[in-house]
Amino acid sequence: MDIHSANECTRCALSQTRTTVVVGSGPLHAALIVIGEAPGKSEDEGGAPFIGRSGQLLFSLINEELKMNREDCYVTNVVKCRPPDNRTPLAPEIAACAPWLEAQRALWSGQVVLTLGLTAARVMTGSKAPMKDLHGIPVVRHNLTFVPTYHPAAALRQGPSVVAVMRADLAVVRGLLS
Repeated sequence: MDIHSANECTRCALSQTRTTVVVGSGPLHAALIVIGEAPGKSEDEGGAPFIGRSGQLLFSLINEELKMNREDCYVTNVVKCRPPDNRTPLAPEIAACAPWLEAQRALWSGQVVLTLGLTAARVMTGSKAPMKDLHGIPVVRHNLTFVPTYHPAAALRQGPSVVAVMRADLAVVRGLLS
């Protein structure tokens, strides 16, 4: 499946309300792959993942903790179209997008994946556990090592305590990358 044909996708109802299909950005050979839940308003309008406030916080933390820039990472989402009102993607929407995510995964040469938020963590690790039990614990699956952490939007809402947890989770990623 050619990932660029995702731009024509009508597999689910999100195709009716999106402005843009937000496939992903960055080098496919990146050492770090970042996977979020779904595009938000800024991403739907701008056509790239994590370009709004959440992305600014995320890449500030990645730069501080991993000494990497956005351009050093491959960034995508589980779902490629924005759900209305930024709601959590529904199971049929996640399933409809699964072939696009699988096509991307087949192209990655990096081995470490940072998942952002519960939806991405559950989809990528197969776990049903809550984020408090998942974050910062590496899970090896499909020859990749996934490290779940909180979504930066949660840190924007809940403040310094969530940022501190994200920093600790990024320290785990740093250890895996070195």
